Amino acid sequence: MIRKSLNEIIKLSDEQKKQLAQEVRAFYLDVRGEEIGIIEEQQIIDLFCEYMAPIVYNRALDDAQRFFKMQMDNLEADFYLLYKNMR
Repeated sequence: MIRKSLNEIIKLSDEQKKQLAQEVRAFYLDVRGEEIGIIEEQQIIDLFCEYMAPIVYNRALDDAQRFFKMQMDNLEADFYLLYKNMR
């Protein structure tokens, strides 16, 4: 299977890519006691971006949809509170 590059999956700034690389490198050193090279850290970032990013992105969309639905329900209730009693 041909993997997509990080830039094809999600758009990250150079600073974000650099930060992710530092985090991966620090994780491996702190948790596993291993130093990894630039190629390995990029492969790990690409792997997570390809497989985890869509899951996290879709979850964020679901959360946003629930939030906006709740806000619309509140708006609808507030709208009906504006009605005047008719005699």
